[in-house]
Amino acid sequence: MIGFNSRRISVVVAVYNGGKTLQRCISSFISQSYQNKELIVIDGASTDNSVEIIRNNVIDIFFWESKPDRGIYHAWNKALEHVTGDWICFLGSDDYFWKDDVLEQMVLYLAEVGPKVNVVYGQLASVNSSGDMLRIIGDPWQIAKARFFDHMSIPHSGLMHRHSLFHEHGQFDESFRIAGDYEFLLRELRSANALFIPDIITVGMQYGGISCDSRFLLKILLEEARARRKNNIRSISLQWIRAIIKTVLRTAISRIMGEKAVRFLAIIFGRLIGRPSTWEKSPIAAKSRQSDF
Repeated sequence: MIGFNSRRISVVVAVYNGGKTLQRCISSFISQSYQNKELIVIDGASTDNSVEIIRNNVIDIFFWESKPDRGIYHAWNKALEHVTGDWICFLGSDDYFWKDDVLEQMVLYLAEVGPKVNVVYGQLASVNSSGDMLRIIGDPWQIAKARFFDHMSIPHSGLMHRHSLFHEHGQFDESFRIAGDYEFLLRELRSANALFIPDIITVGMQYGGISCDSRFLLKILLEEARARRKNNIRSISLQWIRAIIKTVLRTAISRIMGEKAVRFLAIIFGRLIGRPSTWEKSPIAAKSRQSDF
């Protein structure tokens, strides 16, 4: 039974030709033990079997559509017109809730946060195509905040946005192609704090999207810099300069030798410094995953 004071959670999934992983994403929502939830799926007129998967699950979907869009932030903005929840989280079609009780655990914290806290997040598990954990992403806000004005330092998949944020700050800026989520959070977190929930892995995120491709890394950094300028945050840190230099070198290697060479060098370097590369299964992270079951 849903209690009178229980928080309604809206889960938004944007998809375009994501048929290989979409069912896993939707199934992870359906299996959530928390019942006061809704799923909104915005498909960008996929040409694979994504729409068929959506129709096969329509009984568990609050709203869906399949129309051409202008990108992920346009898709999310369209979804916002239909959400009714107190809190909203956004998933990619290759993301999935890590356990069946993630929303139930999150709501225990959401019910207790004060009105000044509008962003709540846990940890994210980066996984490969086989489901092996690569690493756990997500630091306490006190740590992440020190880096937040250099780059997106908190995981956005599975992050909970209070619905009222979109009334206060407006929708996502669709002029951004990659860093629109970062820009939106800057509007709130430049003067407010987020709440980190320890010991909860909210989402598994399959590694291999735009943010992992050397061809797009410089674009991400430049978009993040534009997001900071838009929000009147103009500091240039040593960490950001190092990230630019590292990205330029990585992009150059990718163009000259190919992306496989970049990944091979990253694995070798990771072994030398004792920190597994993202492309190599982390034994520490794998052990952490085993302990969750």
